[in-house]
Amino acid sequence: MRPHISLDVRDVSKSAAFYEKVFGLPPQKQVADYAKFDVKTPALNLSLVSSTGEVSSVDHLGIEVETVEEIAGWKARLQQEGILQKVEENIACCFARQDKLWFTDPDDNAWEIFTVHEQLEVTGRLSQTGCCVPRKAGSPEPATCGA
Repeated sequence: MRPHISLDVRDVSKSAAFYEKVFGLPPQKQVADYAKFDVKTPALNLSLVSSTGEVSSVDHLGIEVETVEEIAGWKARLQQEGILQKVEENIACCFARQDKLWFTDPDDNAWEIFTVHEQLEVTGRLSQTGCCVPRKAGSPEPATCGA
């Protein structure tokens, strides 16, 4: 099984160049208004489509990895490419203890790469768990907490 995500983007070339840095591989297909990444690890089919209006809007996107070694590999690549924005280690978020890496694509979609160390008891509201998605560029709103 491999999930497919299709994002409306402002500039396919700019977004494709960004995701090439993220995944460490070029798009499988690319034309002026479309790019497609067939990523094996993590299993993902990602399409970027030229927007005719609004860009895609989600709270955030994420990739869960199994080990701290995988987090370290992602951290090194994202730092090398200059796109790593935030590192959270051993944080309690979404009723789990996790390590997380955050970055934002050219269209302000927040992404997290994370590994779960342990599940925590589900108590209270999600908004009280300490989770915060980094603030979107140019947004007057604070970070989305409890995501």
